[in-house]
Amino acid sequence: MPKRDPLLSALGRAVRTQREAQGLTQETLAGLAGLDPTYISGIERGLRNPGIKNVARLAKALRTTISRLTCGIEQ
Repeated sequence: MPKRDPLLSALGRAVRTQREAQGLTQETLAGLAGLDPTYISGIERGLRNPGIKNVARLAKALRTTISRLTCGIEQ
C-alpha cells in the first residue's frame, strides 16, 4: 500500500467533511464536478493528487471556494 502524504490526506478529509455536511454521496459529488466517482474516492483517501482545476471543480460542486475548502491545510 502506498504511503499517504499528510497534505493529500488533509485535503481528502476536507472534501469528505464538506461532502457529508451537504448530504452528498461520492457519486453525486462526482457528477456535479464532472469527475469519476473512483477519483473522488482516491482524493478522499489521500491517494490522489488533484490538480488545481479539479480542486476548483470540487469547490464549485460543493458550493464553496478553493480557499475555504483548503483552509487549514498546510504542509
